[in-house]
Amino acid sequence: MLSLIGWLILLVLCWPLALLALILWPIVWLISLPFRLVGITFDALFALLKAILFLPARVLGQKPKS
Repeated sequence: MLSLIGWLILLVLCWPLALLALILWPIVWLISLPFRLVGITFDALFALLKAILFLPARVLGQKPKS
């Protein structure tokens, strides 16, 4: 909602820039998509490494902190 209000203000102040932003937004989103996927992959990898490293402690009976 805030981005819509910001875009409407930009439309009133400088309509060519607002139209350019409207056209370029899907292209920027498509370019950033692989970087998001890499971020999700690294997050999953670090969660797996944490689970593997803390497995001996969990097996020995230490409870994880919530």
